[in-house]
Amino acid sequence: MPIVTGAATMGNESGAGEDESGAGENVMSETVGAIAALWRFPVKSMPGEQVDAADVAEGGILGDRAYALIDSESGHVVSGKNPKLGPAMLGCRAEFVEPPRTGADPPPVRITMPDGTTTASDAPDVDATLSGYLGREVTLARAAPEDFTIDQYHPDIEGLDPEGHRDTVTESKLGSAFFADAGFPSAVPVGAFFDLFPVSVMTTATLDHLNELRPESRFDQRRFRMNVILDTPERGFLENDWLGRGLAIGGDVRLRVALPDPRCVMTTMAQGDLPKDTEVLRTLARNNRIDVAGGLYPCAGVYATVEGSGTMREGDAATVN
Repeated sequence: MPIVTGAATMGNESGAGEDESGAGENVMSETVGAIAALWRFPVKSMPGEQVDAADVAEGGILGDRAYALIDSESGHVVSGKNPKLGPAMLGCRAEFVEPPRTGADPPPVRITMPDGTTTASDAPDVDATLSGYLGREVTLARAAPEDFTIDQYHPDIEGLDPEGHRDTVTESKLGSAFFADAGFPSAVPVGAFFDLFPVSVMTTATLDHLNELRPESRFDQRRFRMNVILDTPERGFLENDWLGRGLAIGGDVRLRVALPDPRCVMTTMAQGDLPKDTEVLRTLARNNRIDVAGGLYPCAGVYATVEGSGTMREGDAATVN
């Protein structure tokens, strides 16, 4: 399976899988909707900041996944994909003290814990405060280790993991380490905290369809931690049709849809007013498994690379071509 990193797509020649979309039939340029919400996530695995506008460059949305915690004992990046830490990470609030600026280092980030305790990335005791909260020694970092590894829990859900992992934790490579391990050019630079690609996109069509498939659950955009939510009039898993295609947003931003976004245990975790709900993943496993690099994964939304930089704003039109 080919991996397209700059202007190409990874591991899905046909875009086909066990989905309902009939992907790849329409290659005409079409306006598909407009931006309903923009998100950046200052600290990996903590809740994001919803913003009215976001600057986009080759490295993604400015300020997105700018910081992460590193486990001092293992050297692994602390991830919400580990259920021992995910709820605690999602219980925090991370906010930049000032807007990120192009060409500058990320500004300090303020982190508020559930009990109201606050620290900041430039505070001398930030590591001690976060270590005490998590019950393990961690450091707040601005660059991922070269061997970017996380501990990932695979729930006991049929069809979730093509390698057959169920109710177990494995070590997973992410970011540039994933691509180096696979023998492909990386879609993200060494040191970036992105899982695989610099931008993620989801439509209201997918969210609405999931809520129709299982109305007992709440398929809220916050569960999926996407950068761009597009309000679209269509129904179904609309993004499945976009693999390998360009996505123009507003006047300047140009993305290339690279890969379906395989979903993990974080989508099931409680956060804010959203309850824990394993049916979120089960619904995806039953209804939208897609071929990603030779294996079928439950997916929702897509990853993208950046081909044209600029500023995205709520309400900007989005065109697929």
